[in-house]
Amino acid sequence: MNGAAVDAQAPRAARKAVSHRLLMCRPQYFDVTYRINPWMNPEKPTDAGTALLQWEQLRELYLSLGHTVEVIEPVEGLPDMVFAANGATVVDGKVLGARFRHRERTAEGPAYLDWFARNGFQELLWPEHINEGEGDYLRVGRRMLAGTGFRTDSRSHAEAQEFFGIPVTGLTLTDPNHYHLDTALSVLSADEIMYYPAAFSPGSRAVLREMFPDAVVASDQDAAVFGLNAFSDGLNVLLPQAATGLGEQLKERGFNPIGVSLGELLKAGGSVKCCTLVLS
Repeated sequence: MNGAAVDAQAPRAARKAVSHRLLMCRPQYFDVTYRINPWMNPEKPTDAGTALLQWEQLRELYLSLGHTVEVIEPVEGLPDMVFAANGATVVDGKVLGARFRHRERTAEGPAYLDWFARNGFQELLWPEHINEGEGDYLRVGRRMLAGTGFRTDSRSHAEAQEFFGIPVTGLTLTDPNHYHLDTALSVLSADEIMYYPAAFSPGSRAVLREMFPDAVVASDQDAAVFGLNAFSDGLNVLLPQAATGLGEQLKERGFNPIGVSLGELLKAGGSVKCCTLVLS
């Protein structure tokens, strides 16, 4: 992916959507009863009914776009289990389980790994080091971008590389509002990303500029509304509807941005990508 910069305005071949198999979890027990990120405020009321309605709309949107959606049963007492992206990382059918940093979420890791074991996945690894699934592991083509700084232990990066057999590039997050990689960076295609430079250390910003010289760069305003917590199938990009600047940039590059409203789940620090674990 290294090489000369590509003119962001240059015409590209017509983009095509790739159908994916996704895993989601209904927010049946959604609530904010503790605080483990800056977005969470237990004193602020939440509405589980609204959260469920917004989640159902996201699920129906995936289905309408031709994706397959599997659903894991939620567990009472695990309100953040709705954020399925954190439950594991899957590459070529191999499943790296999640080991959470905060005790409030530790039971989610075994619950998700049990689902994989019961649904035909053969190669499963319970991790030695803390990692929070696709929250901090994002695959770009045949490479993995891996976040650290707040949640995932950097030692997990070598564990993932050994297990999956693909290169893993570590990136350090420095802004507590962007505590997972998927809140500061989104994969658009096999060789394209969008990201928020201010969320990363100087060295990590330099690495991203080198690897993705024509990346979409998010403004402060779009980053602040969780605009990078998005899902792309190569054509359609589902992202928070308030991220209008990102939407315009994506249109200019031939993508089809689709605004999604997940305001209730954002009270716990999650949006489109957080709700979505990519199985294949």
